[in-house]
Amino acid sequence: MKTNRFIPVVLAAVCAQVLAAPLAYVPNEKSGSVSVIDTGSGVVLHEFTAGQRPRGIAVDPAGARLYVADAAGNALLVIDTASGATERRIPLGKSPEGVSASADGRYVAVAVEESNSVALIDAHSGQLLADIPVKGKNPEHAEFSPDGRWLLASAEEAEQVDVIDVAARKQTGSVAVGLRPRGMGFTPDGRRAYIACELVNTVYVVDMDSRQAVARIPAGKNANGIAVHPDGRHVYVSNGIDGSVMVIDTATNTISATIAVGKRPWNMALTPDGARLYVANGRSNSVSVIDTAAATRQADIAVGQLPWGVAIR
Repeated sequence: MKTNRFIPVVLAAVCAQVLAAPLAYVPNEKSGSVSVIDTGSGVVLHEFTAGQRPRGIAVDPAGARLYVADAAGNALLVIDTASGATERRIPLGKSPEGVSASADGRYVAVAVEESNSVALIDAHSGQLLADIPVKGKNPEHAEFSPDGRWLLASAEEAEQVDVIDVAARKQTGSVAVGLRPRGMGFTPDGRRAYIACELVNTVYVVDMDSRQAVARIPAGKNANGIAVHPDGRHVYVSNGIDGSVMVIDTATNTISATIAVGKRPWNMALTPDGARLYVANGRSNSVSVIDTAAATRQADIAVGQLPWGVAIR
């Protein structure tokens, strides 16, 4: 059931934990909603309406706003995290998907599938600064580097990730990887990027200075989501067909553990301390919670229909 109102009984029971624990936001593509999870208690606090088909999601660094791509409404929704109310609707091209917010809070980027472009938006004014064409067809993710200088764009019909210079507001290069690159993540120092390539079941490691792939890591079937631990020692890749998450040791670029999760795991997010990984299971309508130290699944939390990913404040 979709609602924009808090559930008083649940809030009373968990308000103390809410103050201490970060919140996880889960866009439910088929339900047209966002589920809000208290990561301290594992309780779904509430669910609010978010357009018609929410997919990509990001939280601003201050935690005050959510940025949600409404694929059916061809817009980016700016949502107040305290109330769940949509503050602003920014028109985009057809079928926007992945969303990223720069670490300094200045920009939001959205991969727009049918226009084969990445929209760059001023986070404060909501102004569309540029609609940047990319080489890949049907771009799915656009990911800022930690210093905000670069955007990487992955696409369903591509064998490369496209590199966008944020200041110049144009694509300035590309890096060859495997067929259908999807999830991407940078190491904390920004020197390397990990790219999940779905149709070759491989994670490519890209050196950002040379703009070349320096390693290929065999993953599971339909590798797609990527999350990088805050300490940079581990990277997590979800495998859609296998229903698993693999742990990559970045010192050796080898798989150190495989963890079973729900059906069609997709995009993921870590808590700020890196202690837990939250995995959206699209076909199980759930989020799996992984204890990263033990590399084990702790719990499964029921959410809405067809969860696309997770963003954590």
